[in-house]
Amino acid sequence: MLAGKKDQQEDLAGKSRLNRLELNTGMTSRYKKVHYWREALDELLLDLFMEGFAAVPEEIVLDLDATDLPLHGGQEGRFFHGYYGHYCYLPLYIMSGNQVLRARLRPANQDASAGSWKELDPVVKRLRRQWPEVKIIVRADSGFCREGLLLWCEQNKVDYVLGLARNKTLRGQIEEPMRRAREGYNKTGEATRVFSQFSYRTVSRTWSRWRRVVAKAEYITGKENPRFIVTSLEPEAYQARQLYERLYCARGEMENRIKDQMSLFADRMSTESFRGNQLRLYLSTFAYTLLRGLREQALKGTELAKAQPQTLRLRLLKIAATVRVTARKICVSLSRSYPLQDVFRQAHLALRC
Repeated sequence: MLAGKKDQQEDLAGKSRLNRLELNTGMTSRYKKVHYWREALDELLLDLFMEGFAAVPEEIVLDLDATDLPLHGGQEGRFFHGYYGHYCYLPLYIMSGNQVLRARLRPANQDASAGSWKELDPVVKRLRRQWPEVKIIVRADSGFCREGLLLWCEQNKVDYVLGLARNKTLRGQIEEPMRRAREGYNKTGEATRVFSQFSYRTVSRTWSRWRRVVAKAEYITGKENPRFIVTSLEPEAYQARQLYERLYCARGEMENRIKDQMSLFADRMSTESFRGNQLRLYLSTFAYTLLRGLREQALKGTELAKAQPQTLRLRLLKIAATVRVTARKICVSLSRSYPLQDVFRQAHLALRC
C-alpha cells in the first residue's frame, strides 16, 4: 500500500525500539537518541567486579577468549572469516570466573589475539590501583600465544598460562614421555598421560627469549593426543600436571559463560554502524551481569540458584501478569497458578532488602 501525502511528510519509525532510540533526530519525539560513553561502561564493569570481594584477593585469573558473531547484512566492519566460514564480528572477552570485565567488539579481519594486550592494560592497571599486591595470571588458548602478549605480560609483571600450538619440533621433545604413555595404555586399556617440561624458543626466533613449556603426552584409543602450554609460572609453585589439569584446563568454563551471553542476544548485531553494534554487546553483557547478581544474591537456596540465564528469563522474568494503573500506583498481579511463587517472593524480598 502506498503511503498518503500526510504520511510521506512524517518521519517513519523503525520496527525496533532500540533502533528508534539510536537513529532518532527529532527534538519533539518521545524517543531520545541514545549516546553512550565507552570508557565509563568499561569502568563500571570493573567496579562491579571489584565490589564482589569482601577482602583483598591474593590472586586473580583473567581469561581471554574470542568468538564469532555472524552477520547477515551490510554492517560496518563486516569481513569473511575463513575459520568460521561466514561473515562475522570477532569480539574479545576478558573474564574472571563467571564475571565479565571487558567485552570489546572487533572486525573479523584480524588474528584472535590482535589488540588483546591493549585491552588487558587498562584492566590490569585498574585492578592494581585497587589492590597493589594482587597476583594476576592471564589464561587463554593457543590463539592468543603471540610474542606481543607474552612480552607485554613479562614487562608488566603479569603471569600467563597460554596454550601452544603443536608442531614437529615440540613433538620431538616428548618422544620418551609419549612412549611411556603408549605403554601405559597398552597395559591398562585406558587413556594414559605423562607430563614433562622443557625450555623452548621458536625456530624462527619470533619469540624474544626461551620460555617454560609444559607438555602433556597422552595416548588414547588408537592415537596420540599431545598438548602444550607456555607459562611464566615457576616449577616450584606449579608442577607440570597441576599446572595443566587444575589451572589451564579450568579455562574451558569461560566458553560456557560466553554461551550464556548468546542466550541474551549478544549475537544480535542488527544495526548498520559498528558503534551501534558495540552498544548491543554492552547491553547483553550488562544483562548477563544483572542476572548473575540476581542468581547469587537473591536466589540462594532455591531451585534456580544455579540456573542458566535463559532459564531465569523464561521461568522467573518472562511470565504473564495483569497490570492495573490507578492515579496513585501501578499494580502488577501474577497468576495464582504460577509454579514458582515462593521463589519469586524470596527474590523480591531479597532485592528489597
